[in-house]
Amino acid sequence: MRLTRVHVDEALRVGTEIALPESAAAHLGRVLRLGIGDACVLFNGDGHDYAARIVALGKRELRVAIDSAEAVARESALKLVLLQGVARGEKMDLILQKATELGAAAFRPLWSQRSEVKLDESRAQKRLAHWRSVVSSACEQSGRAFVPDVAAPVSLAAVLAALEPGGLRLILDPEGELSLATLSAESAQTVYLAIGPEGGWSPLDREQLRAAGFQGLRLGPRILRTETAGLAAIAALQARFGDFI
Repeated sequence: MRLTRVHVDEALRVGTEIALPESAAAHLGRVLRLGIGDACVLFNGDGHDYAARIVALGKRELRVAIDSAEAVARESALKLVLLQGVARGEKMDLILQKATELGAAAFRPLWSQRSEVKLDESRAQKRLAHWRSVVSSACEQSGRAFVPDVAAPVSLAAVLAALEPGGLRLILDPEGELSLATLSAESAQTVYLAIGPEGGWSPLDREQLRAAGFQGLRLGPRILRTETAGLAAIAALQARFGDFI
């Protein structure tokens, strides 16, 4: 039987007991109706799964004992960083969730000239916390033991300025100079994939991306929506260079 995996944002050590966060405790105790002695799996993003069992259960607290740790190797050799124009509500959640399942290594949400979503600082911080929760939940489901980083949303120019040197840099373009057949990537090379918001990239955005070394990748002749484009490209790149073998 597949055990429930729970993300815990704290250090985990074999032989210790911890109280689970309220949301995780409610899920195990009230939703799944697990009881004392039942097993679960904890992870905190350090690359290990921690086998645990429930040792105390109350109305507001659920404690588990950590019995063992096991290294988990489910990360793709393709380090893919998704530069995603912030999309509306459920679209952004879908992108983050499915891209995590597909193996994206990190997310860099961004504002561009045609962004339709506008958030003040307070709402942006709340949205960031929500996005990180979506990603950690996707890791719970997909078995990943490393949690992709989700950065705070900033401007396209700020994202480009903060990129580490090198790497393969791609934007989707039906008339792009690259195709999957001609594309080449070195082992362990970081791939930066930039996807625009609902309104697409403006001419100024494209100038900035090109100046930062981004090249156009043809992924068929059709124009894809923002919630489709990144997921399709990640799957195609994983099949070409990653672990979709």
